[in-house]
Amino acid sequence: MKTLDIFVASTLYLAIRILLGLLFLIAGGTKIIDPHTFAATIDAFGMLPSGLAFPLALILPPLEILAGVGLILDVRGSLATVTVLLVGFIMVLAYAISLGLDIDCGCYGPGDPEAEIFSSLWTSLYRDLAMAAGSVFLYWFRISRSVHPRRVREMLSAFTTTHKESQCIR
Repeated sequence: MKTLDIFVASTLYLAIRILLGLLFLIAGGTKIIDPHTFAATIDAFGMLPSGLAFPLALILPPLEILAGVGLILDVRGSLATVTVLLVGFIMVLAYAISLGLDIDCGCYGPGDPEAEIFSSLWTSLYRDLAMAAGSVFLYWFRISRSVHPRRVREMLSAFTTTHKESQCIR
């Protein structure tokens, strides 16, 4: 029975890691296409001076993409980045809801079907809370199973070693 529990938890760890990574990869990928629209969405929240909206619109999407790819590959620091971003997004959504704003969250870029269908920040908040619960599970799994994500340096050295070996074989 214990082996089954470990298998289920390991499978869940992999599935949640890949799902969260893909969601961040998609979110960043859709926003990076049109930074001006994303900047307008950031500006609509009214939390930053309008001069900071565009620089943030240029920084956030690549960060989401890198964090998503890192989480899929289980790279050290990516789960922390995803978690910090989620906490920030949840705080922004909660603030906007408390003000009674009815705007597109901007989570998945311009033309986000969720925003068009529901036109509510509540749905985005619930989704982000579910994603945050996934982050908590990933942390729990890492701590309880002593799982250590890979370092970028280790991945690069493994890649270069494999690449050099494949060149020697030719």
